[in-house]
Amino acid sequence: MATGADLRALREEAGISLARMAGRTHFTKSHLSMIETGKRSIAAEVISAYEQALGKPLTPPQDDPVRLAHEWLVSTSPMAVQTRSGRTVGASLASELEARVVELRHLDDTVSSEQLGPVIAKELSEAENLVRCANFTEPVGKRLFTAVGELSQLAGWVASDAGRYRQAQRLYLSGVAAANEAHDRVLGAQLLSSLSYQIANVGKPADAALLARTAVQGAQEATPVVRALFLERAAWAAAKAGKSEATWRALDQVDDSYERRGAGEPEWVYWLNRTEIDVMAGRCMIELGRPREAEPLLSAAIASYPPEHAREVALYRSWLAESYARAGDLDAAREALDSAKRYGSEMPSVRSDTRFETVEQLLST
Repeated sequence: MATGADLRALREEAGISLARMAGRTHFTKSHLSMIETGKRSIAAEVISAYEQALGKPLTPPQDDPVRLAHEWLVSTSPMAVQTRSGRTVGASLASELEARVVELRHLDDTVSSEQLGPVIAKELSEAENLVRCANFTEPVGKRLFTAVGELSQLAGWVASDAGRYRQAQRLYLSGVAAANEAHDRVLGAQLLSSLSYQIANVGKPADAALLARTAVQGAQEATPVVRALFLERAAWAAAKAGKSEATWRALDQVDDSYERRGAGEPEWVYWLNRTEIDVMAGRCMIELGRPREAEPLLSAAIASYPPEHAREVALYRSWLAESYARAGDLDAAREALDSAKRYGSEMPSVRSDTRFETVEQLLST
């Protein structure tokens, strides 16, 4: 994202005075001066105004994820155009919406919740308006409602990461309603499973465990990797509730299910792999008082994790720090926590900050 100093340098390079830029952008000279000197934050519309005035992009290249999220936020989606036109929605628009959902889901790997949240909210609102107002056949409607359910899950996940737990719960439950409209029980189970994960972390673990088991039982037709994901969340809820036997049983089932993986998995489970499974196993070990067994799993997982996924690296390093702290190796814990915070600064997250506070409390006792 361009800084105020960047805006000033590019304006001066183009030979445009601050007064002329104010005239071209319709912002006041004093307002632009405060932005260029860093005294005021830069709104998206200011970036757009400078780009139009200078005739060139001011933010990173098109393949930069933050840039893509910004452009998506300020652009008009094809769904909004379709709704205004009043025409019947066809399979081509359903395909375009499905592709947009996939792209947004992958942006969540590298773009912070603060930046991505408004983009997803905008896309979800337009998709919901589309299914309310447009005309479509039953097969197209099933695809549209499925996309709304997937967007609701993603919006809920991002809201939860930002600490907006009530909003996240509302989004998850509205997604369940969309999944029901699409007759997609597996997607509905994914939304309930995601909610169980939030409740395990910030609510009553016993409630989370019940909800997680409901998701597992309610999606018997789930593919192996999806079932492994639901079982992971059941294991975590059980660990948070202090149910050791239920935790190990669920983790064994995760391994069994994942080993049966093959073709035909839904795209939304692309991220679940052996590394993620090992991280969850390590977290459960820590929660149940076995930190020394957790450390090798976490260390190996972190070593293979893409550094550009800064939020997840920060989270996983915080768990490594906790494993060291609970095992009594405080120096290693502090080193791991410092590393986690460095990654956390690259992609801020309430989830990460909460984890850092947990480990800091351990180190201060």
